[in-house]
Amino acid sequence: MPQKTIKTLKDAAIANTNDPLRKGNIIELPKSGKIVLSGDIHGNQRNFQRLVKFADLENNSNTHLILQEIIHGGQQDIGGNCLSYKLLLQAAELKIKFPLQVHFLMGNHDTAFITKSKVLKNGLEMNISISKAIESEFQDAAKNIEQQLRDFLFSQPIAAKTHNRIWLSHSLPANRYIQNFDFSIFNRPLTLDDLQKPGSAYTLTWGRKHSQQTLDTLADLLDVDLFILGHQAQPEGFAKLGENLIILASEHAHGHFIKFDLEKKYSIDELLNCVIPLASIE
Repeated sequence: MPQKTIKTLKDAAIANTNDPLRKGNIIELPKSGKIVLSGDIHGNQRNFQRLVKFADLENNSNTHLILQEIIHGGQQDIGGNCLSYKLLLQAAELKIKFPLQVHFLMGNHDTAFITKSKVLKNGLEMNISISKAIESEFQDAAKNIEQQLRDFLFSQPIAAKTHNRIWLSHSLPANRYIQNFDFSIFNRPLTLDDLQKPGSAYTLTWGRKHSQQTLDTLADLLDVDLFILGHQAQPEGFAKLGENLIILASEHAHGHFIKFDLEKKYSIDELLNCVIPLASIE
């Protein structure tokens, strides 16, 4: 079992790195097809299954499923430790099965796991919690499994961009980090320093509360019109913030996702009409 898990993570990491749509650390999506994009999943097995069912990749070769923030949350073992790595393995298997259609966006919990930084959720330090669960299952192979998980998470792209001028990433740098943000992270190999504060991959994945001025500045610099992000908690599952930003959350009972066409030009309100409640998928 450990060897199968290790192989899955290695093969999925290679598939991430070799994704033909990947340019640097950005997935540049084709001019036609459809996007199914999640918000944060955080170990929610049921919502993950709903996303996969809805996307129906086997029967829709022009659909791209984009997932983010899969770890930290959801089911626990008998000791109360986090089992979300199991869901990450399922996502890795999906990438191997559909390497041209499944893509990931690196999130702040991913960067925290990669760099072994503390991250709290519901009163638990999540990296300790997930490490204990991995050790309980894999015992002597646990350290190796953890490293393969880090390598897989590190292989993820950090953003996606569409020809109809929509930017997809876990978050964006907060207002005070714009001036010193290193845009080269989108084009060059990432380093561990990029993922640690105040590195630019860190500020990209951890940013919150973006002013309209910041959004407009980033839209101009990134050559896009609209943003769809995760990261910021949304009790109702989604929200429109400012004039050109939608936030998605997919980790709870009110979770939502979005489906949109790559050919069509959208206004922010038209894009909002593409947001779908996960509970509607049986």
